[in-house]
Amino acid sequence: MVNNDNKHHLTIEDKDIILLGTAHVSEESADLVAEVVKEERPDTVCVELCESRYKAMTQENRWKDTDLIKVIKEKKAFLLLSNLMLAAFQKKIGKKLGIKPGEEMRRAVSAAKTVDAGVHLADRDIRITLSRTWRLMGLWTKIKLLTQLITSMGEVDSIEKADIEKMKEKDVLETLLAEIGDTLPELRRVLIDERDQYLAAKIRTAPGKKIVAVVGAGHVPGIQRYWNEPVDIEALEVLPPKGKFAGFLKWGIPVVVVGLIILGFFMAGADAGKDMIKWWVLANGIFAGLGAAVALAHPLTILSAIVASPITSLNPMIAAGWVAGLVEVFLRKPKVKDFESMPEDITSMKGFWKNKITRILLIVVLTNLGSSLGAFIAIPLMAKAF
Repeated sequence: MVNNDNKHHLTIEDKDIILLGTAHVSEESADLVAEVVKEERPDTVCVELCESRYKAMTQENRWKDTDLIKVIKEKKAFLLLSNLMLAAFQKKIGKKLGIKPGEEMRRAVSAAKTVDAGVHLADRDIRITLSRTWRLMGLWTKIKLLTQLITSMGEVDSIEKADIEKMKEKDVLETLLAEIGDTLPELRRVLIDERDQYLAAKIRTAPGKKIVAVVGAGHVPGIQRYWNEPVDIEALEVLPPKGKFAGFLKWGIPVVVVGLIILGFFMAGADAGKDMIKWWVLANGIFAGLGAAVALAHPLTILSAIVASPITSLNPMIAAGWVAGLVEVFLRKPKVKDFESMPEDITSMKGFWKNKITRILLIVVLTNLGSSLGAFIAIPLMAKAF
């Protein structure tokens, strides 16, 4: 018998929509989804999935087609790494509960085929959500996020039943970013409010007159709130331009650093100018090298990070992490077995460092963070040379 507390009826024009709120880590919700779809026999079943997550669910061997060099050059290393970490967290939670991650969405898709209903993907691409989130963060918040993503994988075993009950109301992204969201309200807007608007717009424009929409229970109130409000869906799919401060940092830091060195030579003498160059090279190289070392990079990769960072930090178009990542790809080229073992490797912190693919992504991200940290530390040290 269907639990009516999880069913919500919405209408728009001549469409009848059954909004079904589910728990993302619950066998009961997975059973409920199949039951509702078979009972209602809708024209369309909407699911809280985007194209990339749908492919991840239906094409388990998709990782074999990953072009790591392309990922690095297109500046998508962090997006892929964070996506893998989110998948790992969800997989471990599902294993703890004895249910495959995203099972309620699988059941929805399967049930739709059984009743000859269409499947409509209603969620925004997770890569856009992560990119919009990343743009809102400063360096320290990014470090905090990466640390939280990494440590979360080791904390799953200590999660209590009460914590799991709370997770049922949220998706994995919201769960992991809850702490940061408390201190950065803009994240809530991107992770929850924007997605509620997006889901509402995609569901009400889905084809067919009778629709079953399967979403996480935490999104139901927001979808109801935005149901009759206009939504500019195109605006929610684009990356906002970088803020003026970010633009200043990108171009301003190289100008400030070069300016300081020139002033040092002219106003404080050659020794002061040389000291400035020394601090810039040391701070950049040491922290970039530490980032690569923490990721267990090849010694030559660590050396490349140390050498590249003082130069790339003065060039907004290149990053030390990209250089280190590409060097690591050529030194330790991933093999077929690395792609095949990745789904299992990402379920542990040790596996992330052991697998050549995820290690390369860690090298790119940690080297870039180290290089950025080194640049911020170098400037005040250089200023003392006057």
